[in-house]
Amino acid sequence: MNGLDFSFVGTLLTALGSGALWWRERDLLCVSDLHLGKSERMARRGGSALPPYETRDTLNRLAADLSFTQARHVVCLGDSFDDLGAAQALPEDERLWILGLQAGRRWNWIEGNHDPGPVGLGGTHLSELSFGPLTFRHIAVPGSRGEVSGHYHPKATVRARGRSISRPAFLFDTSRLILPAYGTYTGGLRSQSRVLCDLMDADARAVLTGPQPVAIPMPGKAR
Repeated sequence: MNGLDFSFVGTLLTALGSGALWWRERDLLCVSDLHLGKSERMARRGGSALPPYETRDTLNRLAADLSFTQARHVVCLGDSFDDLGAAQALPEDERLWILGLQAGRRWNWIEGNHDPGPVGLGGTHLSELSFGPLTFRHIAVPGSRGEVSGHYHPKATVRARGRSISRPAFLFDTSRLILPAYGTYTGGLRSQSRVLCDLMDADARAVLTGPQPVAIPMPGKAR
């Protein structure tokens, strides 16, 4: 499984091609914005019909990342479910699958804006988690240092061989790291957006996910 190592506030982290963050020194795997149950929520609210397989696809990728890293600590960085109704409607086999992934691991659910309360699964629910020099929360707070967040589903675009390639991306500078959305059907916000440009420093970089993660200057930042 491919990954790209980078240094952030004195820690060595790995951006995996799947969109997960691996902190090898602490045996910690962090994923953000799983949005499990999105197809169920959209059907329940009369939205566009989506193939109802996104939860299994997301859990398959998470299981693969856990098998690869053998992480003993998992941090789900908010919006793990598309809403509380989606969490409650989770089929029993998928609920048992999540409980199986949790077995033998420390598991933290960070509260997001889509899932602000308990979801009836194992693990510990927190508004944020401070661990070593890093603070894990769902939405970035201006002025923070050592912050790892999600929420914005960042994407970055690069031109290669005469065509544009757009992928979910990690964004990081000297103080802040924003993870891409891990879940299927999650979409994304371009790095050129005003909100992301305002959050990130001029020296910010993007790590594009995919089979071969690659780091580039963050598109959209003036230098």
